Amino acid sequence: MDDSRISFDQWGDLYADRVQTMRKSEVRDLFAALSRPGVIALSGGLPDISSLPLDQVAECARRCVAVEGLRSLQYGNSDGRIECRKTICKILAVQGIEADPDEMILTSGSQQALDFLGRVFLNPGDDIICEGPSYLGAFQAFSAYEPSVHTIDMDEEGIRTDLLEAKLKELASQGRKPKFIYVIPNFNNPAGITMSMPRRLRLLELAHQYNIPVVEDDPYGLIRFEGEDLIRLKSLDSNVIYLGTTSKIFAPGLRLAWMVAPRHFLERINLAKSGSDLCTSPFNMILAEHYFNEVDWQAALEVSKSRYKERKDAMLAALEEFFPQDVTWTKPEGGLFLWVTFPPYLNTEQLLPRAIEEGVAFVPGVYCYPDQRISSSMRLCYSFETPERIREAIRRLSLCVQDRMALYRAFLEAGALPESSRSESYSSAREC
Repeated sequence: MDDSRISFDQWGDLYADRVQTMRKSEVRDLFAALSRPGVIALSGGLPDISSLPLDQVAECARRCVAVEGLRSLQYGNSDGRIECRKTICKILAVQGIEADPDEMILTSGSQQALDFLGRVFLNPGDDIICEGPSYLGAFQAFSAYEPSVHTIDMDEEGIRTDLLEAKLKELASQGRKPKFIYVIPNFNNPAGITMSMPRRLRLLELAHQYNIPVVEDDPYGLIRFEGEDLIRLKSLDSNVIYLGTTSKIFAPGLRLAWMVAPRHFLERINLAKSGSDLCTSPFNMILAEHYFNEVDWQAALEVSKSRYKERKDAMLAALEEFFPQDVTWTKPEGGLFLWVTFPPYLNTEQLLPRAIEEGVAFVPGVYCYPDQRISSSMRLCYSFETPERIREAIRRLSLCVQDRMALYRAFLEAGALPESSRSESYSSAREC
C-alpha cells in the first residue's frame, strides 16, 4: 500500500489550540463550484477591473524600475514608503479625510490589517462588536485570536445604536469591555447598507462614552453611484482606526492597503507587521504611486461605477420581476452587494446546492454571522457579471426559491408542518 495516500495526520497533536477556532472562508470554497460550465457567479465580490487603462498601467510598471531602479526590488520599511503614504493621503483627501503620513501604515491588503487588529487587541475570550451581518473575512481574521463576537442588528440606516447601547450596558454590568467596534459604514459587505449620519454620530458618542476604539473599514466608500456622500467616521473623530485599500479603486491583485490611526497604536501594529512580512512589496507601492499620481484614476473609476450601477439596476429589476412578494432586498447606492431576505422557514444554505445545479451561485447569509446562525437570507454580488447574465441568474434562482416555498406550503397545508416549528420542520423535509 502506498503510504503517501494515507490521509491520517501524524502531527495532529502538535497544532496550536487556535487552529481549532480558525474559520475557513466559505466563499473561497464556492470557487470550485464556479469552475463548472454555465454557472453564473453572484457570489464572490470581484471588482470589475476591465476599465483599467492597461497601456498606462504597463508604463507605470516600467517606470517602477526605470525611475526607482534597484530600490523597487529591495526590502523597504515596515510602515511603508513615505512617498506612497503621501500619495494615499491625496486619495483620502478626495474622501474628506485629512491624514498625516506619519499616522499611517501600509499593509499587504486589508485582510492583513484585520489580522493585525486581532493580534494587537485580542486575547482568547475578549469581546468585540460588529454589525450583523458583516464581512465574513473579518470573522475569519479575528477567529484565530478566539474572541467572543457580539453582532448588532442593522436596519435601513445601518447599525442599530439602541441595540448597541443595550449591549454595551449589559457587558459593562458584567465587568466586560469590548476591545473594539468593527463597522463598514459605506455600502456594508454583505448588506449594501450605508450608515446614516445620526447613527454615525451616535456610534461615536457611545464609543467615546465607553472608551472603546471604532474600526472603520471603508473599501467601498469611493464606489458611490447614487445619492450624497456621507462624512467618514475618521473625519468626525481622529481616534477612529480607518482601513482603506486599492482593491476596489485600482487592482485587488496589488494587495496594498492602509491603516490610519493614532501613532501610539500604530507602534504596536508596526511590531506585528515586522514579525509578519517585514514590509509590504516596495514594487507594488511604487506602482501605486505612479498610477495614482500620473493616471486619471478617478476617470477609470467612474467607468467602473457606471457599470456597477447598470448591473445593480438590472439585478433590482430582475428581483422585482421574478421573486415572490414576501421576499425583500436592500437597494444600495454604491458598493458591490445587496442582501435578500426570505421568510424565516427558507434556509438559504440548504438552497445553495440546488441553485448551483441550476447554474447560479450566491453567498448564504449564514456565512455572514460569526455564530453561523440559520439564516433565511443571501448576499448577491452585481459587480462582475453583465446585466443579461444577472437577469438570467435571478430567473434561475427564483425557480429554486419558488420550488422550496411551494414544497413548504404543501407540507403546511397537509398538516405535516406545525406553524410553531417552521424552520426545523422544513429542514427535515427539504430532501422530499
